[in-house]
Amino acid sequence: MLDDLEARCAEAMAGYGCPSVSVAVAVRGEVIRAESYGLADTGAGIPATVRTPYALASVTKPVTAAAVCVAADEGLLDLDAPGPLGATPRQLLRHRGGLGAHYDFHYGEEGEPAIDAEPYTRLQRAPGSGFEYANLGYRLLGRLLEDATGQDLATYARERVLGPLGLDGFRIATHCPGAATRYTPDGRPYPQGLRTSHPGATLGWATAPQLALFAQSWPRLLKPETAAAVLDAVPIGEHLGYGLGWCVSRGGGPLLVSHGGGMGGVAVMAVSAPEPGLSVAVLTNTTAKAARDAVVAYVLGELVPGFRPELISPVFSVPARPLTLQEGEWAGHASTPEGEVPLRLRILPGARAELATGDESAAASVDATATLALRGSFPVQLPTADARVSGPVLGLELRLEEGRLTGVARVYKEGDREGLIGNLLTHPCELGLVRAD
Repeated sequence: MLDDLEARCAEAMAGYGCPSVSVAVAVRGEVIRAESYGLADTGAGIPATVRTPYALASVTKPVTAAAVCVAADEGLLDLDAPGPLGATPRQLLRHRGGLGAHYDFHYGEEGEPAIDAEPYTRLQRAPGSGFEYANLGYRLLGRLLEDATGQDLATYARERVLGPLGLDGFRIATHCPGAATRYTPDGRPYPQGLRTSHPGATLGWATAPQLALFAQSWPRLLKPETAAAVLDAVPIGEHLGYGLGWCVSRGGGPLLVSHGGGMGGVAVMAVSAPEPGLSVAVLTNTTAKAARDAVVAYVLGELVPGFRPELISPVFSVPARPLTLQEGEWAGHASTPEGEVPLRLRILPGARAELATGDESAAASVDATATLALRGSFPVQLPTADARVSGPVLGLELRLEEGRLTGVARVYKEGDREGLIGNLLTHPCELGLVRAD
């Protein structure tokens, strides 16, 4: 089985600049293959082993989901009772709670996080009305769980999820002793400490064998009807749906339950094939996902007949359509924690637009989608304190409704080719037509 695993992992690490990769395969509760290659710490020359923990990023979400479902089975909370902002736990678990895209990271052990997430924890749409991948929803789930159980998420998950499954080294925490150092694509190390306002979405740590076992064993904790509800996935694309904390394949082919994770210095994947009782974990310590994806494709291609990458790939991109907005100028504002910030948008010839925020302006290519009248990213700074911390790019996603452009302005930084991954902040915005050309 997997006779070429070492060669394929070496090829992926060399081809994509990945310091290390750790792989585990479990079948019906037993780890039958576990291998690690490369360096967990390139500076100190420490090799990765199957006992090396890795940061999990968004693969933390299935653990949080399992904890919420256990609490529901224990009668401590109701998955369908409206909670914070009117969203139910089921809606939050499915990323249908109405919250916007958001992440915030504070690196290192010292100092206070620069971003207060509370003002961004607000509805962008009615709960249940649509899918938007929302770390802030899992932030609210952690609060709900604490209110319902009297324990913080990390403690409850350890005592009621990870401990009963025998996964004592699996944790939700701001750091993990002995963990693989996280690296940028060009090999710069991230600080060991990591804090965020959404730990239930992000701050998991585990070895590959532990993650592979979790991926197939969580149903043992739940009532049969609750375990079935986890896999009751609302479609988010042609080949994928999102259930309660897991992606679920759809549209033909083998049933696969999966979740990927990526952030600064992290690219990981957990996949289970429930019918043969098989699960796989692939962990890497680099931001770039290409090495992870190559190893996952090889392993699942060997082990799961009919596997296709689109059955596990949570591609949230929406196909582009030509821009149809008339050339002219729009004016309005973005709503930020510091108040309304003026925005001016000029629609230019050739599917381009110019955005101005105060003293800064820049032009960029724009397009549309089936639901958006305009979509584009501009190298301009939103002039707020949070935006200056987060990054110099402003992305617009705008709908045309009753003659006005409404939607969101997202502040972010493009990757970590320079510096480290920044924050992603979502602000409601609205513009009206000033002049048509």
